[in-house]
Amino acid sequence: MDWFPLYNSLRIAAVSTAVVFFLGLAAAYYIAKVPPMVKGLLDMVLTLPLVLPPTVVGYLLLLALGPRRPLGAWVLDTFGLKLTMTWWSAVFATVVVTFPLMYRTVRGAFESFDETLAQAGRTLGLSGAYLFWRVRMPVCRQGILAGTVLTFARALGEYGATSMLAGYTPGRTATISTTVYQLWRTDQNGPALRWVLVNLAISAVVLLAVNLLERKEGQGHVFNREH
Repeated sequence: MDWFPLYNSLRIAAVSTAVVFFLGLAAAYYIAKVPPMVKGLLDMVLTLPLVLPPTVVGYLLLLALGPRRPLGAWVLDTFGLKLTMTWWSAVFATVVVTFPLMYRTVRGAFESFDETLAQAGRTLGLSGAYLFWRVRMPVCRQGILAGTVLTFARALGEYGATSMLAGYTPGRTATISTTVYQLWRTDQNGPALRWVLVNLAISAVVLLAVNLLERKEGQGHVFNREH
């Protein structure tokens, strides 16, 4: 059994999650502070990939990143890199598709944050960076953790935009999702089922780890209250 689809899927999901983590934090933090009208407009734009069909997202990315399009052609001529039909093309696709999950989840957590905590910190002379990483982030960690897990799980199972932008090349761009589809369409149901079970096992482990972390955190809160 060729394990490259598993390795490639985990690689794409890990890189995408890391990128979306920081992009989502930054967008959620700053957009939570803007006026409601501006927030509504930005919300619509940033959340659009969540409601669009993945194939539409993939098509729009092809229009922007294709080798005969201005951006894709410039990168190819300048750096000699293709932005499509490579494994990192799938990263572009999964970042766009999963970003709304991280952004919306974290923004909700930030909006529920008690700003009096930050105000109290400012009166003590604490910097904005310190307040963000040492006060806001720990208080909002449940929402941030949930957004990160959703992002990773969605990136791991992404198919539509990934298949359009990266295609399916065994040993180069194949992921679990594209491999399952290719095996199914060639009537190889046994191998397809094995990959489905692999994907289910990874997703179950990720969700179990999150549940254990949440339970441990809840027990920590109880311990702190009792002492």
